[in-house]
Amino acid sequence: MKNLVTSLIVHERIETTVAKAKELKMLADRMITLGKKGDVAAARLAARNIQTKEAVGKLFKELAPRFTARSGGYTRVLKYRNRRGDGAPTAIIEWVDKAPVKEAAPEKKKTSRASAEKKAAPGKEKAAGKKAPAEKKPAAKKAAPRKKAAEGQAE
Repeated sequence: MKNLVTSLIVHERIETTVAKAKELKMLADRMITLGKKGDVAAARLAARNIQTKEAVGKLFKELAPRFTARSGGYTRVLKYRNRRGDGAPTAIIEWVDKAPVKEAAPEKKKTSRASAEKKAAPGKEKAAGKKAPAEKKPAAKKAAPRKKAAEGQAE
């Protein structure tokens, strides 16, 4: 549990089995409560369950201030999938102020070329069904042919 709570503090979202996630939820919430107290005694109590000093610092300086308005329920457990190797049910545990996994990557609406051109030049609208001629790109200058090293030297 100490390793899991340290990883949750450092990475803010981890994947583990459902049973471990439910058990970790209690410990992680307790760590946030200690972080909200903010005194030295609370830091020492939190350091008992957190493996690194950096994670303790992040808990007290970054994570705990996020939850000052909340009175509890700092983590969420989302059931994810069954593990490939042994079929164990897995879950993602994360802090509640992060976006859930399902909402993390919303689909972007693709715009057609015609609508993009209308937005770019509202005064120039195309006739229905006809393609506008493509803009001509300026021709790139051709580099002068290089002289061979042998030609530059006397034979």
